[in-house]
Amino acid sequence: MINNLEETFRWYGPNDAVTLEAISHTGATGIVNALHQIPSGEVWSLDEINKRKAIIEAGGFTWSVVESVNVPDSIKIAGADREQHIKNYIETLKNLAAAGIKTVCYNFMPVLDWTRTDIDYRLPNGASALRFHAPALQAFDLYILEREGAYNDFTPEQQKVAKDYLDSLDKQEKETMINTVMAGLPGTTDVLTVDQFKGFLSKYQGIDAQTLKANMAYFLRAIIPEAEKVGVKMCVHPDDPPFPIFGLPRIVSTEKDLNDVINAAPSPSNGLTYCTGSLGARGDNDLPGIVERLGQHFHFLHLRNVKREADGSFYEDNHLEGSTDMYAVMKNIVLEQQKRQKAGRTDIAIPMRPDHGHKLLDDFNYKTFPGYSVIGRLKGLAELRGLELGVKRSLSSL
Repeated sequence: MINNLEETFRWYGPNDAVTLEAISHTGATGIVNALHQIPSGEVWSLDEINKRKAIIEAGGFTWSVVESVNVPDSIKIAGADREQHIKNYIETLKNLAAAGIKTVCYNFMPVLDWTRTDIDYRLPNGASALRFHAPALQAFDLYILEREGAYNDFTPEQQKVAKDYLDSLDKQEKETMINTVMAGLPGTTDVLTVDQFKGFLSKYQGIDAQTLKANMAYFLRAIIPEAEKVGVKMCVHPDDPPFPIFGLPRIVSTEKDLNDVINAAPSPSNGLTYCTGSLGARGDNDLPGIVERLGQHFHFLHLRNVKREADGSFYEDNHLEGSTDMYAVMKNIVLEQQKRQKAGRTDIAIPMRPDHGHKLLDDFNYKTFPGYSVIGRLKGLAELRGLELGVKRSLSSL
């Protein structure tokens, strides 16, 4: 039987309410981590990297994947500091390689890393999940942010539903929704004010999808040759959610987008983070097919499931439930592993982590990062581990 996927767990560092000791109970062997204390655009020194690596290894783990080395806005919009920030990015990659950490996840989303409207959506069994409620997002955009051009993005019916939703909220509910939407700034737990968010949006005036793709291609052509020299595998994370919001373009949302990323700078170092949750929020994405056609470029796996709703809303479902056929996905991942083994590749045990677990049981007693409770993710990891074993046993018997 081929090697199992490398089981990893995201950890936010020494200030995370989820400790390394707690993670050790999950069975994971690898840690996914980043130096969030270093502002976006600054170099991660080898000394700081090694300090964090020592903490992770003292806990009995390997620092398997960096998530994320954030890409500054100056690179995304081709700003005045773009060249310096690219140089800094390359220096960080070299330092990570020197420390033996050679898989780097990143994204190219404008302004916000992720967007949800509810981080405490209660399921019938009382568990808490993350949710993207389309009318809430539309209400925020139209009537709180009051973005110029927003009315052109939504039908009259959507505008009415959004207004009715907003009018149904009391003051505290409205404030909670606003703070939730504003909480996805990369590399920080800070919550933006509406005025601050407007300032970030203004940086992207005139930046459409074509321009953003060109700026991403420029970035990749600059860093990928240097990453390849030091053996670093870059893997872009899809947009979350995978469609335009707030008038901002999204350019890593579909299979075509993923192909465009790969073709922008062809190299073993230019790869993908395959996130079934992000890609699964679009009904037109063929998730098992993406594994079949693009699996050779996968350097990292985020396995989670979302339940899509007719109006574009979705919530984080159990890992083996929801709108994505996780069995078909896992089967094709295992078949990709077999292809790698036959080709003599060494990266057969692809790093995998459960993602956006529910809050369950004792999780409610801890203030964790949204989606990163320990028991909920432990449950997800156990389910994925069992699914992987079942798929491999069934394929080996054929």
